Amino acid sequence: MDLRSEVLRKLKTRRDGHSLEQAFYTDPDLYKLDLEQIWYRDWLFIGHDCEVPKAGNYFTIQVGDYPVVVTRDRQGTVRALHNSCRHRGSRVCAGQKGSSAKLVCPYHQWTYELDGSLLFARQMGEDFDKAVHSLKPIACETVGGYIFICLADEPIDFAPMRDMVTRYLQPHNLKDTKVAFESTIIEKGNWKLVWENNRECYHCAANHPELCRTYPEAPTATGVQGAKDDPVIAEHWARCEATGLPSEFKIDHTGQFRIARMPLIEGAESYTMSGARAVKRQLSDDVSQSHIGTLLMFHYPSTWNHVLADHAITFRVLPLGPELTQVTTKWLVHKDAVEGVDYNLDELTHVWTETNDQDRQIVEENAFGIRSPAYQPGPYSPEHEGGVMQFVEWYVNFMQDRLKGATAPLFKVA
Repeated sequence: MDLRSEVLRKLKTRRDGHSLEQAFYTDPDLYKLDLEQIWYRDWLFIGHDCEVPKAGNYFTIQVGDYPVVVTRDRQGTVRALHNSCRHRGSRVCAGQKGSSAKLVCPYHQWTYELDGSLLFARQMGEDFDKAVHSLKPIACETVGGYIFICLADEPIDFAPMRDMVTRYLQPHNLKDTKVAFESTIIEKGNWKLVWENNRECYHCAANHPELCRTYPEAPTATGVQGAKDDPVIAEHWARCEATGLPSEFKIDHTGQFRIARMPLIEGAESYTMSGARAVKRQLSDDVSQSHIGTLLMFHYPSTWNHVLADHAITFRVLPLGPELTQVTTKWLVHKDAVEGVDYNLDELTHVWTETNDQDRQIVEENAFGIRSPAYQPGPYSPEHEGGVMQFVEWYVNFMQDRLKGATAPLFKVA
């Protein structure tokens, strides 16, 4: 039986309200299927406008088998390019980030403009056409200071995402921020386990003492479980909306992305041990209100986010293997905020640095147990794990729709 048919069978027979079968978290061929059907076809968050503030600034990432370079060209446009030279395929930009007037392949010095067009290729003959040897472009969109790419030849429409989140992000002016700190950890677990852990706080009281000082454990904080009926959340939305801050919960009909402004624990303004602001300088001059909580934005499969009054924390998920996931966290502050004057770096980062490491351990123990031959899918808590069920339903529905539409056999099941 080919893999497509076997996976469709597993998805169709999955027991509602239960975790996935073992293969979805461990099998190398199924991981490749995830890459092909989701990671290589959907919009992925990869970074921020503020990371390429000037022409020639660039950063690189790896998405599965695809090396990518993101740069700002001379016209001010943020572009994404396949980081593979059109000569013999060498990686053009090897560093994680940098600045260059041109993109020069270190192998044979083929030289590209910042928009990817080929400028110079030494001694290639009279018939050589530079115009057809530009770096291959990748679909790239920016919204509210976030950069998304799509590796597909025919990208799906980004407009629904843009239309939903623009109003929410605009007041925070993330284009005029800077990355105060960046942390990358590797979690020894499948990317879906990383997301499942993120989508509930059923585990928070026993595992996240720092986060629980400011973040509510109530299941309504996920947004998908009765948030509109929670009087604390409803009052928070009404108060923020009255001051011009869009806040009410919105979710796309596919379940892939959503946004809402959620209150922190009463009295808390930021993710610190005291609950006080970590940064004296407001994140945006357009937001002067206090106690606005956290703007939560999710986009499967690559990002979740917290945007507060004083700073923002963004999380990027990238799969590295069937049981290996990279999570990159960035703390954004106002571009003019000064470390040691406006904020202390340890105070700014402590809560999420600790929480990330705790989550890493949780995911790795979860993955360890799932490898057991005795593992079988278990039931989710309907009271606390609605967010997990929503993520799994999104994954199941997307995979079924895409595999039903696929025509060519993909892999064979041994």
